[in-house]
Amino acid sequence: MSKAQIGVYGLGTMGSALALNMAEHGFQVAVTNRETDWIAPFMQEAGDLAKNLHPFDTLEEFIQGLATPRVILFMIPSTKPMDMMIKAVTPLLEPGDTIIDGGNANFHDTRRRSALMAEQDLHFVGMGVSGGESGARHGPSMMVGGTKHSWAQLKPILQAIAAKYQGDPCVDHLGPDGAGHFVKTVHNGIEYADMQAIAEIYALLRDVAGWDAAKIGALFAGWNDGPLHSYLIEISGKVLQAVDPETGKPMVDLINDQAGQKGTGRWTVIEALKLGQSASAIEGAVAARAWSSEKQTREVAQGLLTAATSLADLPETDDLQAALLAARILGHAQGFRVLKAASEEYDWSLNLPRIAEIWRAGCIIRSSLLDDLADALRSGPPQGELILAPAIRARLDSTIAPLRRVVASAVTNGIPVPVLAGALAWYDSIRTARGSTNLIQAQRDFFGEHGFKRIDKDGVQHGPWNS
Repeated sequence: MSKAQIGVYGLGTMGSALALNMAEHGFQVAVTNRETDWIAPFMQEAGDLAKNLHPFDTLEEFIQGLATPRVILFMIPSTKPMDMMIKAVTPLLEPGDTIIDGGNANFHDTRRRSALMAEQDLHFVGMGVSGGESGARHGPSMMVGGTKHSWAQLKPILQAIAAKYQGDPCVDHLGPDGAGHFVKTVHNGIEYADMQAIAEIYALLRDVAGWDAAKIGALFAGWNDGPLHSYLIEISGKVLQAVDPETGKPMVDLINDQAGQKGTGRWTVIEALKLGQSASAIEGAVAARAWSSEKQTREVAQGLLTAATSLADLPETDDLQAALLAARILGHAQGFRVLKAASEEYDWSLNLPRIAEIWRAGCIIRSSLLDDLADALRSGPPQGELILAPAIRARLDSTIAPLRRVVASAVTNGIPVPVLAGALAWYDSIRTARGSTNLIQAQRDFFGEHGFKRIDKDGVQHGPWNS
């Protein structure tokens, strides 16, 4: 029997979908799972694709069934189980072999594991996979971090199974060690901001305008044919128009307003702060999910805390559409600033335009906006700032005023909009040449030991002067 070109360990939702995707593209794929009773049902469900799948019951047989140098994709939890797996599999490998962590790993762990395996002439790849089960099965967006050797092994397979945008595979080698997992983390942070911004517009239409779910869904469906065209707007329109067959009520009205999170959004915020960046739109989205979990507290607080609101008309739907577009642009811009800062910190040389391009299909945040962002990033915008690129400035020129009106209406009516407001505050901070931190510096000097200092327009320090 010929040996497999790649192995997939872990036949859960994502692992099985990726294995079938590879098999469908003609690759010979070795498969196994910790719970071996999962293997036979998987093979049966594979149907005609089973001819390209090679099942094994033990880790040792699985490794031996792979052509060398070996390429093994692990679709298991990227925490302690991955460390345990590395310990178990390393003695079975040979120099030049590559193993891939395809889960949502903390990039610090990926960097540590890469260094550990490199000591034994083995290659460790951190690969972000976006698109969910459907994407994994029919074409995901993939963000690869690792050595050039490992990318040479993976490239033919990953380019074949990736989503395509006008024929361009939505996958690339982004840099060494943790680069791929970091980019996936920031992707998820932007996803959080996008989802929350859409939810905030929904809340305004529901709670201020009094629209029902189906009407809001129809509006979103219409928006998907314009500048907001994206996967998230598309599914939001469908979800809002879905009806529960048992009660006849809108499905969304039967869902509790408590959202979970897997950690990647929080990681984005943590790393942004470590890198000296403010990702206020992403911060707002992460905070909103945290607040949502405190349902009981919110229910009690609603009867105890004064709203002190005033009724204010909601802006027209054109303003809502433009405000959402502005917030999405600013949220993406914050994400790319975090990527740029990390690239400099870890010497990754991230190709920011290429990252925007591989997000255009297959992934959760795919949208027509990413085409514009890729072009703007490639143009070399002033100060390297995405929002200063002429095309992006033009978009913001026409959408910032609506964003102000929408945020003002939300605040007056007492509707929380942490992403819309956070994005606007960041924009205003960037565009303000003279800020207020001179007072903060004076406060710091006052409580220090050296008195006040003054830095003149030429950067020369004068003082200190004691109070």
